[in-house]
Amino acid sequence: MTEQADPTDQVEAAAARGIRFVQLQFTDILGIVKAVTIPIHRLGDSVRHGTWFDGSSVEGFTRIAESDQYLAPDMSTFHDIPWQPGSGPRGTARVICDVYTPRGEPFAGDPRYVLRRQVERAKRMGYIVNTGPELEFFLFRRGEDGEVKPLPHDQAGYFDFSTDLAQEVRQDMVDTLEAFGISVEAAHHEVAAGQHEIDFEYSDALRTADNAITFKFALKAIAQQHGLYATFMPKPIHGINGSGMHVHQSLYSIADSRTRSPIPLRRTVCRRLPSRTWPGSSPTPGA
Repeated sequence: MTEQADPTDQVEAAAARGIRFVQLQFTDILGIVKAVTIPIHRLGDSVRHGTWFDGSSVEGFTRIAESDQYLAPDMSTFHDIPWQPGSGPRGTARVICDVYTPRGEPFAGDPRYVLRRQVERAKRMGYIVNTGPELEFFLFRRGEDGEVKPLPHDQAGYFDFSTDLAQEVRQDMVDTLEAFGISVEAAHHEVAAGQHEIDFEYSDALRTADNAITFKFALKAIAQQHGLYATFMPKPIHGINGSGMHVHQSLYSIADSRTRSPIPLRRTVCRRLPSRTWPGSSPTPGA
C-alpha cells in the first residue's frame, strides 16, 4: 500500500465545509464505476488501513475463495461532489481508490494499477505518456413507463444550434466537470440525433483516466437531474452514428524536454488492443 501524507488536514477541512460522506470509487474491468460510501470520520482510517470489500462480486476481479480485497484512497483525487455540496443536507465527496490484496500488494486486475504500471515503465524509458480523449455520448428520454429507452432527446445534428435542445444540459455538465478540476475545451452536438461530445484538456495518462471516469459518473448524474439518461454505449441505435472515445496520445521526452511524435505509440497500442475497443468505440460497452 502506497504511503500517503497524514489525511487529517484534508478530512478536517472537508468536515468544516459540511462534508459528511465520502464515496470510495474504483472501476471494474469494463470501466464501470463502483463505489462504497463511508462517513467522513472514517476516511482517515481508510487511508491508513484500507476499506475491505468482496472482490468476488465485482466483474472480472476474484473468485469466492480469494474475495478479500481492500480499497486504498488516493487523496490527490479527493473532491467535493458539486451536486451534493456541504451546504446541503448530504454533503458528499469522492476519492478514487486503488485495489489491494490482503498481502498489501496491488491487485493485478485493477485497471488503474495496470495503467500505472505501464506509465511507470514508460517513465523508466525516459518518457511521460500524455493522453487527451474526446468522449461521445447519447442523451435519451425515458419512456412513458419511466424505463430507459433509445429515445433521442432531440433531432439535431453536428454543431446544430437552433434544433439543439441540450445546450443548457451540456453547460451544466461543463460547470460540474470544471468544479472537479477538469479543464473543459469544448462541448457540442454530435452527428446523430441526441448525440453529444465534451472534450477536456490532455494530461498524463493516469490523470486523464481518472478524469474520464469522473466524466462518466458526473455526466450521468447531471443528465438524471434533467430527466434524461446519458449512455456511453458504442452503438445504442441501429443505423445511425455510434459513439467513440478518440484518444490523442503523445510521448514527452524527459531528457529532451519536448514532445515526440504520437505515431509510434498509436501504432503500438493499436497492435496490442482488440479492434473492438480501439479506436472509435467506447471501451465500456453497456455503460
